[in-house]
Amino acid sequence: MTRSMQALYIILPVLGIMVIAYRYYSAFIAARIMALDATRTTPAHAQYDGHNYFPTSRWVLFGHHFAAISGAGPLIGPVLAAQFGFAPGLIWLVGGVCLAGAVQDFIVLWASTRRGGRSLAEIARAEIGTVAGATAVVAVLFIIVIAMAGMGLVFTNALMESAWGVFTIGTTIPLAMFMGMLMYRWRKGAIRQATLIGVIGLLLAVVLGKPIAASGLGEWLQIPRQQLVIILALYGFAASVLPVWLLLSPRDYLSSFMKIGTIMLLVAAVIVVNPELKMPAFTEYVGGGGPIIPGSLYPFAFITIACGAISGFHSLVSSGTTPKMISNELDVRPIGYGAMLMEGLVGVVSIIAACSLEPGDYFAINTSPATFQQLGMETVNLSTLEAEVGETVAGRTGGAVSLAVGMTVILSRIPGMIGFMDYWYHFAIMFEALFILTTIDAGTRIGRFLVQESLGRVYKPFARADWVPGSVIATAIIVFSWSYFIWTGTISTIWPMFGIANQLLAAVALTVGTTVIVNAGKARYAWVTMVPLAFVSTTTLIGGFMSVRDNFWPLALDQNPALSVQGYIQTILTIIMMVCVLIIIASAAVRWARAWNSGTELAVEQV
Repeated sequence: MTRSMQALYIILPVLGIMVIAYRYYSAFIAARIMALDATRTTPAHAQYDGHNYFPTSRWVLFGHHFAAISGAGPLIGPVLAAQFGFAPGLIWLVGGVCLAGAVQDFIVLWASTRRGGRSLAEIARAEIGTVAGATAVVAVLFIIVIAMAGMGLVFTNALMESAWGVFTIGTTIPLAMFMGMLMYRWRKGAIRQATLIGVIGLLLAVVLGKPIAASGLGEWLQIPRQQLVIILALYGFAASVLPVWLLLSPRDYLSSFMKIGTIMLLVAAVIVVNPELKMPAFTEYVGGGGPIIPGSLYPFAFITIACGAISGFHSLVSSGTTPKMISNELDVRPIGYGAMLMEGLVGVVSIIAACSLEPGDYFAINTSPATFQQLGMETVNLSTLEAEVGETVAGRTGGAVSLAVGMTVILSRIPGMIGFMDYWYHFAIMFEALFILTTIDAGTRIGRFLVQESLGRVYKPFARADWVPGSVIATAIIVFSWSYFIWTGTISTIWPMFGIANQLLAAVALTVGTTVIVNAGKARYAWVTMVPLAFVSTTTLIGGFMSVRDNFWPLALDQNPALSVQGYIQTILTIIMMVCVLIIIASAAVRWARAWNSGTELAVEQV
């Protein structure tokens, strides 16, 4: 393995490309396809209820939206894909986020805002047809449950038995509720004051976490994994049914400071420290047989990286909580396109952090000790790193720990920071957990909206987002579903399905976006979503087929009953999701053909 790249030569061009993409490509889409109008009344004003439909400041909503979409994917996916080398991940992260991921989020947010904040499934029903709409409901429900389970599993694994992390993350909940009351009840519009209090409180929670963890109270905060699952379920339930201004929006806004601040700090640290990428551009595992991802670079690197380049889950946020809070239609561009660029940057710094580790250290962390012994590699700095961070990190698979170690190595090399590696490591773990938790709460609320919309076709009161019994029942259904998978699953059983499900949902979102563009009489610009749709759908369907053939179905035939059940569940759910996506794409293709053949506008609703 060769050493040939300094991080500075990556981060500066990436920043330049993203700035150009936002300045020109998003402006092109906004002008030619959307015709954004500042005078147009948004659903937040037209359907204001003070609970779900609530006009929100652009920057507060940017923070909420970014916090909601940025879960485990952009952190974990690129780190795991570093197995193939740094080049494949970086190319897909930058190209994918500018031309696919940000476009998807932007288009879906605009479409939902123009349609009263409707969900992706409801837009599919209106724009493509009843069959596609019903199929989308099934696909989205499966996918959102699996996505929440995948992220929640990483969260519980990161925080179990960690008093420091539990204290800091737990403190953000009452702190956010205080901010919500201050901004929206006690002193309406006091955003600056609430922000100052929130940021100071968050920093204090991080600093005080270590002495509190070392005190007698720390024993009560050493929470086992199963208890964490229950606590996470209770939190997800509360965040879904409480008014959005009380917990969800201020907590996500507060979290965004830690997230964006940490990413900016990492970017600055990469520029100042300029670490060498120890991982080569391409490793010997590009053809398959890797110890972390057994498949080949194509298609599995794209499925594994997922959220940093394009994430179907984002389309649920862009057609869930966010469009109900847009105060001015011009805010759609910085929130829809801009927030996704920020997530792409998260993916880039994640892969830089992982690849700055020695290859032997990277693989020792991300594989079991038995697997690592078979690789014929030697660790270089691992024992020293473990002593400095105060944790055993070898064999801690899943990507989160190796990312935290990589971040710690870079941040500790800032002048004057070398003696604080244990603080940086635990800070990085909390940073990752915070990313995930804010996606759990928003995802649960989005799932609740979707269940209510579906049940509302049977019993109309369910369709009302402000009907309390419907909110409680729908939330309970979603929370029980994803918490069950966390309770019974592992990274190896849930994460592969999460990657496939997430990218299949992206294909659905791009299909719906293409149909919206065509139906609005803008078919000449449909290539904006159709090109990424062709790549994402083809890649993910191939990956899904190969996963079922080579991994899930053989597991179903295992003699171990527990493994066999897991294999059957993975096989059945993956096939169902793939069939649903094919039905939606086929139904949309018929719609597109009718529009192009007739040469007339087929818009169901004026956009």
